[in-house]
Amino acid sequence: MITLIKRFEEMFQYLGGIVLFVKDTLWWFFAKKRKLKTLLREIVVIGVDSLPLVSLIAFFVGIIIAFQTAYQLKQFKSEIYIASLVALSLVRELGPVLSSLIVAARSGASITAGIGSMKISEQVDALETFAVNPIDYLVVPKFIALFVCMPLLVIYADCLGIIGGYIVGSTKFSLPAGLYFQLTFDALGVKDIVGGIVKSICFGSIIAFVSCFEGFRPFSSIDVSRSVTHAVVRSFILIIICDCILTALFYFI
Repeated sequence: MITLIKRFEEMFQYLGGIVLFVKDTLWWFFAKKRKLKTLLREIVVIGVDSLPLVSLIAFFVGIIIAFQTAYQLKQFKSEIYIASLVALSLVRELGPVLSSLIVAARSGASITAGIGSMKISEQVDALETFAVNPIDYLVVPKFIALFVCMPLLVIYADCLGIIGGYIVGSTKFSLPAGLYFQLTFDALGVKDIVGGIVKSICFGSIIAFVSCFEGFRPFSSIDVSRSVTHAVVRSFILIIICDCILTALFYFI
């Protein structure tokens, strides 16, 4: 019982700490303008460098979805609806979620390790000595980069996944390119596209806040590896919870 109470106390302390961290980050976000060069460097490291992995996974996920849906639709002689199901699955759910999980595992872990290493080597203290706020200098550029990159990565992943589905539809079921993409565009509505973009922005914000917050927690080199693990796991959990909430909201809108 005492252990359970202690767990709840730790959870509420963590939530309180991250809420204050988000408040400070948003304050500095609106407090001043940013140098374009700094933002571009973060965008390259976080977004552009993630493209190969996102491309690989999105493309093959599109192929897998096409094969799995075709297996079921074949029983009803409705293979023509492969295009619609692939597009809806990717744009609504799999595109945003998979891309976010990839970025959280790759870039989120890197962000936590980088800030954690700076903290234990007293570089963060050095910034404060020179009257430079660490959140302003380290966190806000990464938050902006993820805010910008995640929607672009998700749109890119959706397109590649749809192309992967088209390859299955054209080679296995002889669906013409014009018909396949026409069915794809007919199936997608504005609500689906906007919903996917909103999810990607929320997921990117979660990755930025959790990864940076965990990066400021280590007190030794051993704590850095633990913080990296916590950042990735907690980002995954919060992304799935947020996806569930947003899916429910979009369902009733």
